[in-house]
Amino acid sequence: MSNNAKPAATRTPRADAQRNRIRLMEAAKTLFAKKGPRASLDEIARTAGVGTGTFYRHFPTRDALIAAVYQNETERLVAAAERLGRSQSPLAALREWLLLFVDFIATKHGMHEVLNTIVGGASNLYSTSSTRVRLAIETLVDRGVSEGSISLNLDPVSLLHALAGVAKVGSGAEGERAAKRLVDIVITGITAAHHKSLPAQRRSGVRKLPGRRRRSPVRSK
Repeated sequence: MSNNAKPAATRTPRADAQRNRIRLMEAAKTLFAKKGPRASLDEIARTAGVGTGTFYRHFPTRDALIAAVYQNETERLVAAAERLGRSQSPLAALREWLLLFVDFIATKHGMHEVLNTIVGGASNLYSTSSTRVRLAIETLVDRGVSEGSISLNLDPVSLLHALAGVAKVGSGAEGERAAKRLVDIVITGITAAHHKSLPAQRRSGVRKLPGRRRRSPVRSK
């Protein structure tokens, strides 16, 4: 075999393995949302189109799969903040990211029962996720404040609490739709041009950089 052929031979199995892992996590997310703890590992493997052996090579336990699905959703949300921050204006990036956050909350609600089955609880998962999501929205908001397009007189995490609350109070898809409608209301409310049109007494306390804000935890449940 020539030297040129060796790199391709080593890359292909890794690419296949990564595709299998992604298929397993997507299948698990869908089935966990539909069936909760009743979703079996065999069913997840069948839905993903892989064998049981392949499944256990990626996820030796059910808890490992649940944690991986949750972490993958968090990673997607954080990566989206970075991508949108580079490619769109601050307001457009924040709006698009908040819509993705609503999808993230819907996924977590769908996995709520399953997350509660993790041995030892899911508190560590929630804590790590909350920290990363907080940093993501702070970065997006601070970029808009620095540019002058965003004015905010509260902790940016409060925006996430409001969206999560609406999504949770609503029933299923209707709650998700209501939260997404709220995104546009939020964006209008924090747009600097909107604040300039308000009476001076209503603009007091608007967030300025580089002041630090009081940190409050992102509620994951």
